[in-house]
Amino acid sequence: MPFKLVSLAILAQFITATAPAAEDPVPTDTLRILSYNIRHGRGMDGKIDLDRSARVIADAKPHLVALQEVDKGVARSGNIDIAEVLGGKLGLHHEFGRFMPHQGGEYGLAVLSAFPIVESRIHRLPDGAEPRVALEVKVDIPLASGAKKRISFVCVHFDWTKPDDFRFAQATKLLQILRPRKHPVIIAGDYNDVRGSRTLDAFAEEFPIPAGAAPTFPADPPDSEIDFILWRGLSQKAERKVIEEKMASDHRPVLALISIAE
Repeated sequence: MPFKLVSLAILAQFITATAPAAEDPVPTDTLRILSYNIRHGRGMDGKIDLDRSARVIADAKPHLVALQEVDKGVARSGNIDIAEVLGGKLGLHHEFGRFMPHQGGEYGLAVLSAFPIVESRIHRLPDGAEPRVALEVKVDIPLASGAKKRISFVCVHFDWTKPDDFRFAQATKLLQILRPRKHPVIIAGDYNDVRGSRTLDAFAEEFPIPAGAAPTFPADPPDSEIDFILWRGLSQKAERKVIEEKMASDHRPVLALISIAE
């Protein structure tokens, strides 16, 4: 293994070993949700820099984070567990969902959470150019009123190929899986499709598409909106913005502030 990758692996182990445990979450009536395709920490300059990725996430002050293109023990990113490292750096709980084996490790997606994760499920979706899953975590959010609200937070990264048959099949399957949930559901991630596509239209009947299109890919300059945060069971009056981060990944992060007051 090259010296740079060895150093990165040792640093990650040190950070993970010394980082403080996630603190008890402060009650809130507004959820801060972040979706970010981090491209295994590789920026537009070609450098892998998880400190940089962590700073971008920390600046958004999120309660829940959906991460795509996440490595676990993969050679290209130094054989580290990226979800664990970022969770340690940020003091957040983490869960990883594997797509497939890759370069001696695993490739997939992850969730970071300021709230303890009550339950985690990996939902196998129809295969596309690569295997795909959706990662669902359930959390109980402490409200300012003293009550708690349970939600499902789902991270997705759909197929990218054309035509859209694989992507649409994955979206349709996920909707079937989530339809029985009685509590609020948030789906965040890289949909690899745009407004008006049949993939986004499939979600729109149950998960309204937020107004105000804003491009998210490529990071500099972005010209396509393919990263979305969608939800049902919560107020649709929310603030949403694309964070102007041009270097840390080839996608820009998306942030949504959603009211959950009872």
